[in-house]
Amino acid sequence: MNMDRVRQARENFMSGCNCSQSIAAVYGPLFGVSCEDAMRMSDGLGGGMGRMRLTCGAVSAMAMVAGLKYSTAVPGDLKNRQLIYEKVREMAAEFDRRNGSICCGELLGIKNPRSESAAPSPRTAEYYKKRPCPDYVADCAEIIEHVLMADMD
Repeated sequence: MNMDRVRQARENFMSGCNCSQSIAAVYGPLFGVSCEDAMRMSDGLGGGMGRMRLTCGAVSAMAMVAGLKYSTAVPGDLKNRQLIYEKVREMAAEFDRRNGSICCGELLGIKNPRSESAAPSPRTAEYYKKRPCPDYVADCAEIIEHVLMADMD
């Protein structure tokens, strides 16, 4: 397991990246996607997709990384797609086992997530004190390392 990548993912979040960007910026470049493009592609997945508090953005980024690693980019390649879906399910199940959910709103204990504004929260010291997201990002990076990267290092 490459703990430098796990630490970098956490640091990305602490420096202002959203949860999905924190993962994509670390792993995208390993598969030929520039850090900048990875950040752009994943930006809308933060906050449980557009801050709707659906699937955790870091979990969504795990799925993106699985696609980057395994996709043939051939439409109709169902055998390959099945492999990707199996990896995504394995990673999501592990995240759920560790944290009790893969849903952003549930992970954050938000009772009515749809009532929240789309405006991101300012990143203040108080924000980081009460937000478990850096731990979730690190969990996703650890899971990626175990499930997707073990045969690459």
